[in-house]
Amino acid sequence: MKQIMSLAFVALLAACQTAPVKAPVADSPIEVPQAESVVDAPAPTPAAQWLHGSAEASVTMRQTWASIAGYVEATAASAPAHGVVLAADSSPGEPSFLACEGKPLAAVFDADETLIWNLGATGYFMRTGTSFDPAIWDNWEKTGAGKAVPIPGALAGLDRIRAAGVTVIVNTNREAVNAVGTAETLRAAGIGDFSHGETLFLRGDAPDGSGKDGRRAMISENYCVIALVGDQLGDIADPFNDKALSVAERRELTEAPAVASLWGNGWFVLPNPLYGPSIRGSIDDVFPPATHWEPTLPAETPTIN
Repeated sequence: MKQIMSLAFVALLAACQTAPVKAPVADSPIEVPQAESVVDAPAPTPAAQWLHGSAEASVTMRQTWASIAGYVEATAASAPAHGVVLAADSSPGEPSFLACEGKPLAAVFDADETLIWNLGATGYFMRTGTSFDPAIWDNWEKTGAGKAVPIPGALAGLDRIRAAGVTVIVNTNREAVNAVGTAETLRAAGIGDFSHGETLFLRGDAPDGSGKDGRRAMISENYCVIALVGDQLGDIADPFNDKALSVAERRELTEAPAVASLWGNGWFVLPNPLYGPSIRGSIDDVFPPATHWEPTLPAETPTIN
């Protein structure tokens, strides 16, 4: 399960209540009920407006999915010698990768905000001004089928990937106990049919909690993984989510020479400004002191009375 959501706003949502209409009496008008004032639902956060509402986000997602599909098609046709999952004894700074060894090819995807947008749950949290509640999210995992939608470009991209003979596998931090609900949600969104432990891997399937390296190792026992796709760096490799890393150090790790060329070439990250490890940083982390600037404006001309 993902840690959702930094929706820090509070709003009141009042239900519109009306009095019953009185039965008409001879020669007297019907009393028309007056609706009480209704407090508007809060506006979505700017992050949600961009991600879920904007044409720009839709274009970004479709561009990315086209790139993913094109990469997978080309790689599948080239009979790769190794995949893109880091070996257990390596790191982004000094990587080594698992050999294909004649295994069938697979592309591994996160689910939430990678294959599907959780519009039902996200909309509920925002309409009610509710911060993330694990119990509500657990219920969403169980009952959200039909209220999540495919990411723009995902369905066309997945069709191309499957046509290239590559198996689509989902590795998500939704809970293993909610496997049925998650499979139903993916099916209802048109993503496909998935079998827990075969093409669907969930939190609890390996002993490393929210870390996904254990599950990636399980998948790699049977497949050569040629693409990893997610909305968080932990969907690629757990070392990227080391909490000891500063904002700058985490970014620098993605730029390590040994892995820098993998972004867009086996490792793919879709934008998610709503939640996750990327949503952090002080004012100086985001706007480093070396970039500080102040305007130089002419002094005001004194007024002569």
